[in-house]
This record gives sequence, C-alpha cells and structure tokens, in this order.
Amino acid sequence: MSEEEDRKTKNAIFAARDAAERAMGVTKEEVMKRDFGLDIPVSAVPIPSGGVIYPPENPLHMQQTVDIRGMTAREEDILMSRALIRKGTVITELIKSCITTDGIDVQSLIGGDRNALMIAIRILGYGAEYNGSMDCPKCEQKNEISVDLNNLEVKDLKAAPIEPGQNKFAFTLPLTKKEVVFKFLTGKEEEEILATLEAKKKRGIQNDNIITTRLLHSILSVDGITDRNKLAQFISFMPARDSIALRGYMDEIEPGVDMKFEFTCKNCEHWEVMPLPLGPSFFWPNARRS
Repeated sequence: MSEEEDRKTKNAIFAARDAAERAMGVTKEEVMKRDFGLDIPVSAVPIPSGGVIYPPENPLHMQQTVDIRGMTAREEDILMSRALIRKGTVITELIKSCITTDGIDVQSLIGGDRNALMIAIRILGYGAEYNGSMDCPKCEQKNEISVDLNNLEVKDLKAAPIEPGQNKFAFTLPLTKKEVVFKFLTGKEEEEILATLEAKKKRGIQNDNIITTRLLHSILSVDGITDRNKLAQFISFMPARDSIALRGYMDEIEPGVDMKFEFTCKNCEHWEVMPLPLGPSFFWPNARRS
C-alpha cells in the first residue's frame, strides 16, 4: 500500500470513528481527554431566574443550573471575529459554544441569565480577576481598575410570574392605575434593539427614544390591550411618574447579576458606583487586539 493510500485509509477510519462517536453521544470533551489527555473543566452555573419563567417545553424549565465548559482557542476565535462583533452576536455565539446542557436556545435566555453565564465563562476561562481601564466621569482621567468577579452580587427573581412557566409579570401604574403586563427581554430581543439603534445611527438618526423602544419591546399589554400600535401610543404619552415607577419595578425584580462596582479616581478621588463594561473587551481586558 502506498503512503497516499495508507493516509486515506487512516482518514477514513478516523472519520468513521468520529461519526460513530457522534451517534453514540460521545462529547468533544471526552474525545479530547482520551486522545490528548486534555481535561476541559465543566461547571454547573446557577441561573438567577431559577428557570421559573421558561415554558415546560424549554430545557431550562424549573432548572436551577446550566452546565458550561471552559473556553478554548475556538472560543477565542469567536471573540476575535469582526463579523460577529459587527453583528452584535459575539456574546451569543460564545455562550452557545461553551454551553453543554443539551437543547438550550441561547437567544431565548433572558438578559440576567445570559449575564450570569457570561461571567461564569469569563471566570472559568481567565480567572475571577478583571483588570481594565475606565475614564473618570468627573475629571476624565484614565484609571486602571481591578475587580474580583466572584464578588459580584447575584440577584434572584424577586416576584412570581403571572403563571409558572411564563415570562409575564404584572404591575399597576401608580398614577393612571393601569395594569401593565410585561416581560424580561431575551438575548434575541436585546440584539434586535441594538441592531435597530445601530442602523439609525448609521443613517444619522439620533437615538433619543431608547426608553420608549425598550418599553415597547417589554410591555405585552395595558389593561388587556395588546395591539402594538395602541401600546406604542400609550407608552409615548405615559406620565413620567408611571414610566419611572414601572422601570424601577422591573429593575427591582429582574434576576441577574449586579454588574456595578465601586470606582474611586486616583487623580481627583471622585467616588461613584459604576457598571463594568461588557462585550468582547470584557474577555480581553489586557490582551493585544488584532
């Protein structure tokens, strides 16, 4: 047998073995451990919603945790993908690549659960110490920051949905007394909002309706009215007192991770509680970018 024939035979054997392993449910992690001795860590991550807002047909229904594995060079490729960064889907693809619990649609995850998984992936891949830089909001001096991600507070869901297995919550507006039914936005909806705002920005349209845009995506009904055009009109003319109260209640009960940290400027000593920057830079705080 020639060298070329021998190579083709071996490739065919390996391909057949890989196909058989996939059919038997052998994971990539098991293959890497067997063939190369690489033990990729897998961790069960608690999700803040506790799975109570996902319907029975969703694998996350009433589930307390989701299994993820540590990042590899493949995930670093995802983080460096300019196409995914432009589309605003890089975090979705990263979570999708690292999640090992079967059948989960990453885009159906609400924002708080996504953030919990994202932070867990970051800790598992690069450790809990986050080093970066931020400009002081007062003197604009650049400051180096260091935050222990393990110290970020996990916020559990603080209100029961209207019915178990539904992403629906009720709130009575204090001024107009209207009953609003709302939901927490999913990853897909967050990406759609960002894409819409980015498209407007490219056309030179000022994004001065972010609050009403997010409310329109979140509110399902007002006093039983579900017509989207009518809801858009109501949201536009909602008294500010009602709008502030509704958004405050949504923030109060929403499950997720408190991404804020205490910032003290080393130049002017200004102190403020500020949000950590998210996005791809969250995973590459000190790395050289291509």
